[in-house]
Amino acid sequence: MGASASVPEKSIHDFTVKDSKGNDVRLSNYKGKVLLVVNVASKCGFTNSNYTQLSDLHSRYKDKGFEILAFPCNQFLRQEPGTSQEAEQFACTRFKAEYPIFQKVKVNGSDTAPVYRFLKASKSTLFGSSIKWNFTKFLVDRDGCVIKRYGTSTTPLAIEVSPFVFSPIDMRII
Repeated sequence: MGASASVPEKSIHDFTVKDSKGNDVRLSNYKGKVLLVVNVASKCGFTNSNYTQLSDLHSRYKDKGFEILAFPCNQFLRQEPGTSQEAEQFACTRFKAEYPIFQKVKVNGSDTAPVYRFLKASKSTLFGSSIKWNFTKFLVDRDGCVIKRYGTSTTPLAIEVSPFVFSPIDMRII
C-alpha cells in the first residue's frame, strides 16, 4: 500500500504497511525519527548476529529518535517460513526485540511491497536494485529520505547511526 497511484511517494512516510497482526500502520508515525529498515529471517546464517546487534543498536539509540523497522521475508531459500506473528514472537522472545516487526513482505519481483519498491529505487547498488539476501538494511533520515543502503555483510553495529541521531542537520547536504 502506498500513497495515491498518481503521485509518486517522496518519503517513506507516505506509506502504510501492515503490522504482524495485519493492522494498518502509517509510516508517517515515524516522522522525525531516524530509521533502519531491514528485511529479516529467522533461519538464516546471519540471523543470530543481526538480531543480536539490531537489539543492541535499538537499545543504544531508541531514546534519541532512532527506530528499527523489521520486515520478515521468505524469498531467500525460504528462511522465514512461519507466519508474521511467529516471526515477531521469535524476534521478541529470543532476541528481546523492542522494535516493530511487520507483516511478511516480498522485497523482489512483481509482488514487491511498495515500501521496498521505494527503498530500492532510492538507493540501488552497482549491481542493480534487487535485494540479494536477508538483512539488507536501509538507513532513512528524519524526513523519510533514504540515506544509505547496506548489504547483508554490513553488521548493524558497523552502521554509523550516531551522526544522524544526535544532529538535526540534514546529512544529505554534507
